Amino acid sequence: MLISECFKNLKAVCYTLLLTGLPSLALAEETPVLDTGDTAWMIVATVLVLFMTIPGLSLFYAGMVRSKNVLSVFMQCFAITALMTLLWVIYGYSIAFGGEGAYWGGLSKTFLKGVGVDSLIGTIPETVFMTFQMTFAIITPALIVGAFAERMKFSAMLWFVALWLTFVYAPITHWVWGDGGWLGSKGILDFAGGTVVHINAGVAGLVAALVLGKRKGYPGTAMPPHNLGYTIVGASMLWVGWFGFNAGSELAADGTAGMAMAVTQIATATAALGWMFSEWFLHGKPSVLGIASGAVAGLVAITPACGSVGPMGAIVIGAASGIGCFMAATRLKNAFGYDDSLDCFGVHGIGGIIGALLTGVFAAESLGGTGFGDGIDSIAGQVGVQFTGILATIIYTGIISLIILKTIDSFIGLRVDDEQETEGLDIALHDERGYNL
Repeated sequence: MLISECFKNLKAVCYTLLLTGLPSLALAEETPVLDTGDTAWMIVATVLVLFMTIPGLSLFYAGMVRSKNVLSVFMQCFAITALMTLLWVIYGYSIAFGGEGAYWGGLSKTFLKGVGVDSLIGTIPETVFMTFQMTFAIITPALIVGAFAERMKFSAMLWFVALWLTFVYAPITHWVWGDGGWLGSKGILDFAGGTVVHINAGVAGLVAALVLGKRKGYPGTAMPPHNLGYTIVGASMLWVGWFGFNAGSELAADGTAGMAMAVTQIATATAALGWMFSEWFLHGKPSVLGIASGAVAGLVAITPACGSVGPMGAIVIGAASGIGCFMAATRLKNAFGYDDSLDCFGVHGIGGIIGALLTGVFAAESLGGTGFGDGIDSIAGQVGVQFTGILATIIYTGIISLIILKTIDSFIGLRVDDEQETEGLDIALHDERGYNL
């Protein structure tokens, strides 16, 4: 009798749980919950990515220009950091991540509407996610500075990066990473920004270099770097900061973030050696500028792949980008005669293309990767989607960047005059001398 009563009570408890307890448990599982470990990591990653622009990229670029233009590069990177921050808050974040359209996210989150203390993206506060993505929106137009260094008006530069964020960067970000974005829906693999950041910036930089024209005296006049010490320190900061860029793109402190960190280091080291040995073989001596540029090329190429490939894929991607970007920054540029001052296209454009294509190959599980995008079951299929993303980015960025540049030129002019260029932008535009530092 006692046993029978126990069974009855047990049945009643189970029935009650089925009616009340389990639905609430399922609801609790579906409700996003803040994870303090993930949040702490993402705050650190955000700081690391901001560190990549100021001071990392600023020093990397400032060391490569002539002494009369060193402060102009610092000023451009610093001003871009401030301007992109405000524009991202006002409407850029909304266009990129505000809705579910195929081509843009709309304006529902302008001025960060609805982004409060309690709103979450996954397991982290949306404020942290927004700021992390803001640092990407800062560094991407800052990369373009390397293409037009030493000859663009400061006012024209401000107008260009503002319009470029609005009509190029934010929409393409939504295409790849936003809810319902058409490239993301196709299954493109771009973990941390091969198309969004590097191909995007590289192509815009090439267009800017072509529209502005060559610097006075280029290529006949020697234009040696102002201070390669700045450049190697800046490259070192970029290398360290890039772990936030790549591992942080997982938005969690987990195994994928750990692998992203590992393959970033592997590809970067391989590319640095690839560029160094290529230069050594072809020119007789390895250079500091070469090994630093090779490291950046490897960082660029592993960016789209770091969440999808394994160590062996990272070695191949690093080797291909180190050698490929060296050839682009020397042979390709010389063959076509364009003046991409600090090799923005040669490193970021070409490196991004190499990385994006090889992501489609080495994402295969048989080659140590984590698998293909949704709905894709072969290397050929994934490479096809990667190529679609590359081509779409090149065409859209190239056309819209050209329109923006030509529009600005017609209103206020893009380029400083000959006298200002000869004097140097530090004095001509900012009334300061950078080489007294």
